[in-house]
Amino acid sequence: MEDPDKITTPSPLEEDQSQYSLRPRFFREYIGQVEMKENLQVFISSAKGRGQSLDHVLLHGPPGLGKTTMAHLIANEMGRPLKSTSGPVIEKQGDLAAILTSLEPGQVLFIDEIHRMSRVVEEVLYSAMEDFKLDIMIGQGPSARTLKLDLPPFTLVGATTRTGLLSSPLRERFGIPLHFGFYSPKELSQIITRSAGILETEIYDDAADQIGRRSRGTPRIANRLLKRARDFADHRSGGVITGQIVNETLERLGVDENGLDRLDRRIIEQIIEGYGGGPVGINTIAASVGEESDTIEDVVEPYLLQIGFLQRTPRGRVVTQKARLALGFAPSADQLGF
Repeated sequence: MEDPDKITTPSPLEEDQSQYSLRPRFFREYIGQVEMKENLQVFISSAKGRGQSLDHVLLHGPPGLGKTTMAHLIANEMGRPLKSTSGPVIEKQGDLAAILTSLEPGQVLFIDEIHRMSRVVEEVLYSAMEDFKLDIMIGQGPSARTLKLDLPPFTLVGATTRTGLLSSPLRERFGIPLHFGFYSPKELSQIITRSAGILETEIYDDAADQIGRRSRGTPRIANRLLKRARDFADHRSGGVITGQIVNETLERLGVDENGLDRLDRRIIEQIIEGYGGGPVGINTIAASVGEESDTIEDVVEPYLLQIGFLQRTPRGRVVTQKARLALGFAPSADQLGF
């Protein structure tokens, strides 16, 4: 189970509910994902010019990068209301049918964690997405019959962290697939400065840069660390977030210069000390550190792969020389070329 104290998890925590006010509402306020934003502006402008709904959009990528925010932006830019739900909540075909039949013309329907819908429920979406028709089975046994209902044109925005778990028939019905990449430290610094302004908190440029470099490429984590630095600033520097305040905050939270927290370091150290640096399987790693393998794959591993601290091989995970040096270990003999 995921550590509730892991402040650098990209998955939402309860305290993140208060971050909704920090979300941009329109593209002009949105920082990062430049190519995605520019393409969407073209698609939305064209759809509005034709007086049609935007084609269905699939948002995929690691958690915390702004998929939910983008769904809100799409609805706002289209000038249409947004209805939100999530895959695990839709348990039966009737649940999804009730949502679809309640949509207004041109409305945007956002389904988060769409990969977690059951295949039986998912099948209802096929004709709804393609033809804006809903097939409902009435009755049981020999007397059962199918009732076809017309739906108003709508835009489905699906979000997933695991594209591979989506069935091919569903994935292929999204006309606009968009992948979220990690944000650069510069983009995160800009996001932090913007968020600090909304929170009416003064922050020095070097402090914003430090948080940006140590936020694992993830805006959700950046905003979370900003709020913790604000707490320390209220007690230490009259509410002004300085570079020194950021250093003290992140040191107390166990977040190092590379954005690694205690769990990240424990995993790397365990692979080096317990398994000679790898290769080692994900289930073995999970058992050795007392975490779920899904947590490591979804929360920890993407960032370690991105910064080059971990490699995936056919035989398992391998710690890189870069990670060894960063954590104070000597490089392995094979990495030295011996």
